[in-house]
Amino acid sequence: MRAILRESLTLAGFDLDRFEQCIDALIRLNEGLQDENASLRAHQALLLAERAALIEKNHQACLRLEAMLSRLRAMEEHL
Repeated sequence: MRAILRESLTLAGFDLDRFEQCIDALIRLNEGLQDENASLRAHQALLLAERAALIEKNHQACLRLEAMLSRLRAMEEHL
């Protein structure tokens, strides 16, 4: 009997409207976080592509520099 009385007092203090508001707030928060996550992933993909392009550009610059140095060394040897 005490358990039933204790349970009914606990349920009487439970605010269903407040609980529903909390659930709705959590759903909105989750949706916002999903949108933010998708945006961050797209931005990360752009940054990775930009990084790859810069690495390739740097590699090409190093190759050109090495070729120039080789030509300068060859010219120096002929002097």
